Amino acid sequence: MRDTASAPNYPDEDGAPSGAGLRRVLTFWPLVLYGMGVIVGAGIYVALAAVMARAGPAAPIAFLLAGLSAGLTGLCYADLAGRFPQAAGAAAYVRLGFNSDFLGLLVGAATTFAVATAAAAIAHGAVQFLVNLVPVSPLLLTGALVAAFTCVAAAGVRSSVGIAAAAGVIEIAGLLAAIAAGLMTAPEYHRPDIVPTSFTEWRAALAGAFIAFFAFIGFETLANMAEETKNPRSTVPLSILVAVAASIILYVGVALAAVLAGQGGANPLLALFEGSTARVFAVLAFVAVANGVLVEIMMLSRLFYGMANTGQLPAWLAAVNPRTRTPAVATLTAGVIVLAAAVLLPFESLLVLTNAVALGIFLLVDLALVLIHRREPTPVGSFVAPRWVPPAAALVSAALLAAEILS
Repeated sequence: MRDTASAPNYPDEDGAPSGAGLRRVLTFWPLVLYGMGVIVGAGIYVALAAVMARAGPAAPIAFLLAGLSAGLTGLCYADLAGRFPQAAGAAAYVRLGFNSDFLGLLVGAATTFAVATAAAAIAHGAVQFLVNLVPVSPLLLTGALVAAFTCVAAAGVRSSVGIAAAAGVIEIAGLLAAIAAGLMTAPEYHRPDIVPTSFTEWRAALAGAFIAFFAFIGFETLANMAEETKNPRSTVPLSILVAVAASIILYVGVALAAVLAGQGGANPLLALFEGSTARVFAVLAFVAVANGVLVEIMMLSRLFYGMANTGQLPAWLAAVNPRTRTPAVATLTAGVIVLAAAVLLPFESLLVLTNAVALGIFLLVDLALVLIHRREPTPVGSFVAPRWVPPAAALVSAALLAAEILS
């Protein structure tokens, strides 16, 4: 079996020579915006209503708790991405941490399910913003969205990441506008108790935090782009940390604005705007959320490519198009899987299933880093998470998963 624990690093401007694999063209800021594109788009635009339904006025606290929880695992991914800059991401980390091909394959299968359901949930969420403006079946819009982004993902990594980064800027601008609108329209007499003061309120906040955790899923996609990033041992870890920190600030701000404005219902973000402004925001929100579908398809295709390179999946999934230098067959396969999930699974089920599977994957990744810290020396020139972080991250992931199962 081939091992790509130390992926080759091509120093030239355009990446590796033709036929040598994926092209290294990504740098820090495009990678950060790419990561925020899926974190933000897949999160607050889609999950805010569900979080507010569970947590009520404590929604900002729910997002803060979820962000801190995700941040712990984000630190673990940053450490592992620097040690093993591989396209397979979590599947590679677990395989190398536990020295188990079976666990690596299991995590690969679980990641496939989690990414497919996450992308399907994002597609459903995006269509919710557009369905009132375009008289077309939501199912047809969802299918067209997935098919279009599959084609974009196959066209080339530079253009795909460029589109994702540009959409990431739109997402951030939309959230800043929502924060401003919420704070300006908040009535002076409406001052809800945001911080829980009773066991019941804290339980509701924790229930909201589980759904809010979905809003942070996406930082791990940055690890899957390691083989297409310049200086991945330093660039990928830093981009993960910056993307997670920025997302926490945005999410808490948006949730706070929505709560203070007294908004709720099926689409509390859209309710912050009126008239033509609401229509403009709906279009921007559609672009912002839809961007997450592109990023998830790209992540899933890189997972297939990376696992095929280590012999865990059929070799044909590692085929690279000589012109675009993208894993074209893996990208098409990823698109088909996401489309099937979007058509066959209802939206609410997608959120819960994605969270549960993602938390299980994060738990194994956290434990893999615990084992790696015990037996391997500290790498030079790469980010290293503090020793207490991996066990703490594993504990938090296990607690969130157990809480949802028990509830």
